[in-house]
Amino acid sequence: MRALLTSLSMTVFLASVSVADPLPSWTGTATKAGIIAFVERVTDPASADYVTPAARIAAFDNDGTLWAEQPVYFQLLFAIDRLKEMSAADPEVLTSDVLRAAAEGDMEAVAASGTEGLLEIVSTTHSGLTVDEFQTEVRRWLDTARHSGTGLAYDDMVYQPMLELLSYLRDEGFRTYIASGGGLHFIRVFSESAYNIPPEQVIGSIGNGSYSAGDGPPRVMKDPGIFFIDDKAGKPVAIEARIGRRPVIAVGNSDGDFQMLEWTTAGTGARLGVLLHHTDSEREYAYGRDSHIGQLERGLDEAGSRGWLVIDMARDWERIWPSGE
Repeated sequence: MRALLTSLSMTVFLASVSVADPLPSWTGTATKAGIIAFVERVTDPASADYVTPAARIAAFDNDGTLWAEQPVYFQLLFAIDRLKEMSAADPEVLTSDVLRAAAEGDMEAVAASGTEGLLEIVSTTHSGLTVDEFQTEVRRWLDTARHSGTGLAYDDMVYQPMLELLSYLRDEGFRTYIASGGGLHFIRVFSESAYNIPPEQVIGSIGNGSYSAGDGPPRVMKDPGIFFIDDKAGKPVAIEARIGRRPVIAVGNSDGDFQMLEWTTAGTGARLGVLLHHTDSEREYAYGRDSHIGQLERGLDEAGSRGWLVIDMARDWERIWPSGE
């Protein structure tokens, strides 16, 4: 009898495991069903769409896809906080109007400076130190800074449904990569602790750098200037160079991710493009076509004809943050 009960208990346990919901924070909409159906199809050896484990690559944008990006990119907030500290120690670092505006917290002037101004802020605050020193500064900032709207630490503002999707894909033999316009060395600080994505699977924008060993211990320095911006058409180039394989799945949230999804889904065999549309003004933010950050216009217009899934945050996600709604 005991053996029979044990056998029955094991059967029940295995059955419960087999039907466990891999995406529990997602509502039961067609979006969730479409993702699961695609993954099951490409991982079933009996399926005509079967993808070998070696080719199972999934690429995710970071800002606005894996963690929040409003009211401005979190890396820019780090840069501004760092600039304030730098200028307090040495006011002469404020060599331009945009740097002075950033140090004073004048975000309207910073926004008006455009991409050129933002790159100047990043270049100034992300150079003149080793990679290790820079990443120590990032970690210190993440441990102390808080989001003005939620009061959460920035690396707590990751999306619980996306964490589940990353985990589900890895359970099904996928390797998950980040392909972000954000800084490579910035994202690598938290990618493993936040997403279980190791630093070597992070692709991002890169500043100029150099190696030095003549006047001290060997070190890699972060130098002024931008070497490569991993955004828009840059994303497929960087993914191909770093991974050497076209992803099977690409997930983004803005038109900056369009080319990544376009290139991914143009490959042979089964492919999936996914866009996250921020529609939840109560639990997060609602933005898209006219946003100053994370603009999503072409993606919304062409997703249907290209067969891409569009996640409606308000409709498709039961919760937003790991800590609650």
